[in-house]
Amino acid sequence: MLISPYAKRNGITLTVVGALSLVTSLIIFIGLKGFFVPGMLCFALGSVALVLGVAKVYQPAVSFKLMPTGVVFFHRRGQVFIEWHNIQRLDSVRVNQNMEMIELPYIGVKLKKINPILDCISPRLATGLLTEQRPLLMTAATQDEDLQSLEGYLGAEFTPLVVNGERYRGVLAMFGHRCQTLNEQLGYHVYLSIDSLDREPKEFVALLRQWQRQALINSDE
Repeated sequence: MLISPYAKRNGITLTVVGALSLVTSLIIFIGLKGFFVPGMLCFALGSVALVLGVAKVYQPAVSFKLMPTGVVFFHRRGQVFIEWHNIQRLDSVRVNQNMEMIELPYIGVKLKKINPILDCISPRLATGLLTEQRPLLMTAATQDEDLQSLEGYLGAEFTPLVVNGERYRGVLAMFGHRCQTLNEQLGYHVYLSIDSLDREPKEFVALLRQWQRQALINSDE
């Protein structure tokens, strides 16, 4: 089963509209200097539309592939495979802020072991996810209400990682440390952005759980 993200839609349209708006703003700046404000408006809107459009165009057409053995997550920097048997828990990510539960725009996956992920993820994808997860790391630090803990997390990421007897270095070690840190603070190792979904987060979680249950049933037969 293939999942195509909603966020992929209208990418070409946004790109074309953004490019036309930028061209229009340049024409106004050069030939119609008395219309500076409309030109700036076209330039600002065109820039935003172009950036969003290009981002949508370069996003993979398929974001998830559900298979009997597990789920493949596709990213513009690569892909990673998660076995159903390695998933301990999955749900929408929530944090407690000011005595209120806030739902973050991610689906969280808690793993039984992170070694299979570290063994199959590419350094390029790991680097991309490390960059994208900075807001999550900041959120994790605020759970302790201590910014010094953030410095400790960041410092630990630059050290080698030993998990279940396997040793990792470089970007893979950094990503492994990040997975452990986020799991300790937010409850999950892997975070899937809701921008990559084709339905509501609750519906997607239910779909993943259904596939996982079926996989476990098949393995017991």
